[in-house]
Amino acid sequence: MPIKAVFFDYGGVIQRTEFQAPRQRLAERFGIDYDDLDNIVFNSPSAKKATVGEISFEEHWKEIARRLKADEKEIAAIEAQFFAGDLVDWTILDYLRSLRPRFYVGLISNAWSDMRDYLTRKGVASAFDSLTISAEVGSAKPEAKIYQRALEQAQVQASEALFADDVAANIIACEELGMRGIHFVNPQAAMNQLKEILEK
Repeated sequence: MPIKAVFFDYGGVIQRTEFQAPRQRLAERFGIDYDDLDNIVFNSPSAKKATVGEISFEEHWKEIARRLKADEKEIAAIEAQFFAGDLVDWTILDYLRSLRPRFYVGLISNAWSDMRDYLTRKGVASAFDSLTISAEVGSAKPEAKIYQRALEQAQVQASEALFADDVAANIIACEELGMRGIHFVNPQAAMNQLKEILEK
């Protein structure tokens, strides 16, 4: 069955941490390892709650500040430095824009309650027909519900959809539903693979 919808993940795919130095300096400032800081932000109990919308991103950042023993007045500066080495891949976004209207183009992202506003401010949201965000759906990849919600929005069958993500478990999950998967390792390889599938 031909592909009618193309879905992409955001963090680690469209926006990637290209420079580790700002985050490393932040970790050193608080006397912890880079990986420990990463886990506090992305894998802690409050992060998991924020990812499925059980708490707001503001509540999550307050918990991060508490764990770092930082003043809540510093939260904005800590967040800015944490993400200072992240860059948006505008080449991928331009390609996704070029696929419309021949294909439905959607985002499926495990993200907090501020994601939609963030993507709108960055000029990213307009590249997509829909944004399926875990905090809004109440379900995170690799759970089936978030993929099913994205397919419903696109009004396509799983076999008519393709999904690119940097986490192997998320690709396995989408393929179990019948979607085509691209495990994103680097931009060029992913783009080549995507073009090969769509041009058949």
